[in-house]
Amino acid sequence: MTRSVSIFGATGSIGQNTIDLISRDLNSYQVVALTGASNIKQLATDAIRVGAEIAVTANENRLVDLKAALNGTSVIAAAGATALEEAASRPVDWAMSAIVGVAGLQSSLKALESGALLALANKESLVCAGELVLKTAKKYDTRLLPVDSEHSAIFQCLSGEDHSTIERIIITASGGAFRDWSLEAIKTATLKQASTHPNWNMGQRITIDSASMFNKALEVIEAKEYFSVSSHDIETLIHPESIVHAFVGFLDGGFLAHVGPPDMRHAIGYALNWPKRKNIPIERLDLAKISQLNFFEPDLNRYPALRLAYDVMARGGLAGAIFNGAKECALDAFIAEQIGFLDMAEVVEEVLIRCDSKQDILDAEISFENVMQADQLARCRADEIIQERIRK
Repeated sequence: MTRSVSIFGATGSIGQNTIDLISRDLNSYQVVALTGASNIKQLATDAIRVGAEIAVTANENRLVDLKAALNGTSVIAAAGATALEEAASRPVDWAMSAIVGVAGLQSSLKALESGALLALANKESLVCAGELVLKTAKKYDTRLLPVDSEHSAIFQCLSGEDHSTIERIIITASGGAFRDWSLEAIKTATLKQASTHPNWNMGQRITIDSASMFNKALEVIEAKEYFSVSSHDIETLIHPESIVHAFVGFLDGGFLAHVGPPDMRHAIGYALNWPKRKNIPIERLDLAKISQLNFFEPDLNRYPALRLAYDVMARGGLAGAIFNGAKECALDAFIAEQIGFLDMAEVVEEVLIRCDSKQDILDAEISFENVMQADQLARCRADEIIQERIRK
């Protein structure tokens, strides 16, 4: 049976891996919409390759380029926020939400409203608006499938299990580019150094977030929202080999672990084919060759983002939206080489402190409009703090 699909964020690493899997079995999928940003050549090439009905760029100024790249094909070209919303509203069986950042929230919601089974790689949707996203899925009688490797691992460990018997969830982290560096050395880490991951092949932003552990901080919040567990029941371990993606511990003292190579195509393929499994062209592990697996607790002095994640979960409300907006702004500043690597966490913490004084904002209803207002407030405060640091 053919499954109709759309991919939001098709030109990013998750989107590209999704297209890789789909293109190997085009007879099983009917591609409706692909969306991207400024990589017009890749977007057009992929749209033609998979026979998409429509290709949308978020950048309105690139519509002429996209139309030119698709000239002579049956693929419709469109651009801008309204076009993205329309594409996400097109009915499909399955949709991949892989737009980076809070910008992906609207397409996540629109896809759910259209009744799509939503594969969620955009962790910010749950971090900023978990309650809203889950209510939307319930209202339109559909569901979310996690695509982060850790959350996919937890989901698979819990298959057939009674969720009330969960005692703890352990999310693993590679430790990123600086896991073996001293704290003093990390203080002077460069953009180039932070943009290289020891295990995973990912985009620059998520690679830097891995080095700072902001990515893991978002994942801890995401796990709380998705699996409806207490923040006290979620732990993180540094696991340099990136072979065990998560553990689930149960009331009887037993653990289930999900083990696999560090290749996002497994989690993507699992979501793409759920509830069935299909052959995925990824490396098969040789455990004898690996020989040992290592785990150790993260040092919160090295990774303050993790501590901030627990503060955010304790605060609740729109604190997740504030946290993420500040993080995105701080990351932009680091990439622009305006602030240092460790300054990112300091900026985010200061934003949380300043915004917490405005409880009427943080305690507002978690609606799309309020989430976006909280996001903009966080970015304004982060910009103020960054400029203060630059002037010093």
